[in-house]
Amino acid sequence: MSLDPSYLEYPKRREGMDHGLYVPSPIPTRKPFAWPDRKTVAVTLLVNLEWFPITPEDAPFRAPGHMVTPYPDYRHYTAREYGTRVGFYRLLDAFAKAGVHATIAVNAAIAERYPSIISDILAEGHEIIAHSTDMNGTIATGLPEAEERALIVQARDTLAGAMGTMPRGWQSIARSQSWNTPRLLVEEGFDYMCDWVNDDLPYLATTEAGTIVSMPFNHELSDRQMIALQQHSMEDVTRQIEDAFDWLGIEADRFGGRVLPFTITPYITGLPHRMDAFEQLLGKLAGSSKSWFATAGEVVDSWQGQTG
Repeated sequence: MSLDPSYLEYPKRREGMDHGLYVPSPIPTRKPFAWPDRKTVAVTLLVNLEWFPITPEDAPFRAPGHMVTPYPDYRHYTAREYGTRVGFYRLLDAFAKAGVHATIAVNAAIAERYPSIISDILAEGHEIIAHSTDMNGTIATGLPEAEERALIVQARDTLAGAMGTMPRGWQSIARSQSWNTPRLLVEEGFDYMCDWVNDDLPYLATTEAGTIVSMPFNHELSDRQMIALQQHSMEDVTRQIEDAFDWLGIEADRFGGRVLPFTITPYITGLPHRMDAFEQLLGKLAGSSKSWFATAGEVVDSWQGQTG
């Protein structure tokens, strides 16, 4: 069966990039960046703090990690809830012990169901960014623009009400966007988004409504990918993070400051048998003369301060 010719039609098809969101930027062509206090690697921890409804929705798609067995799926539901009841607090303790701050991507439903968690995050000096409404709040092309905007606004306003200030950053569920998402985020007042994974530094994206910073978080450097999917041990994970840190430190001598992202899930890393290795990793990275532990917003601000 042959393809319908319309399948190959794309209105933005042209030589070079097939979109106008950003320009090509090979790493050797860039101006080097320097992080505060002459640090060379910004270590940015991103925690996905999520609430899973017990009945998943499959439109536009089912979120990764969602319920899988015939409902009610108490086994997976309570495993996910372990993250908010126990695992996340282990992570907060580990951050405090290492003296570091993280970026917490929060479903708006967390602010409604567990308001004390929002207070605890802010009291420890961590950053909160919007992570949709709940784990049924997925985005993809085909979602009507009005529905997508309403989802973004609901997530923003619910968190703003709990925080006392609007979140600056956004992360979509599964990092999935529609054609409209970057523009809608600009229109609704967000400074940066954490969905694209094509760099080790922030960069500027241009939409019809203005610009927004893309703050990349490498998809491979996440506990969901390494532990839940690839079945690595926490010791293997720490070795991979350390290897990435060492390599980025070497690159920094040529290209200037680098960013090491690590995405963490409370119901995965926050289990007791993984915490010792995780705390040792944080301590080792925090003790390096090369590392600058920074929130996503701090990295964006430092980067913008050198590009503006």
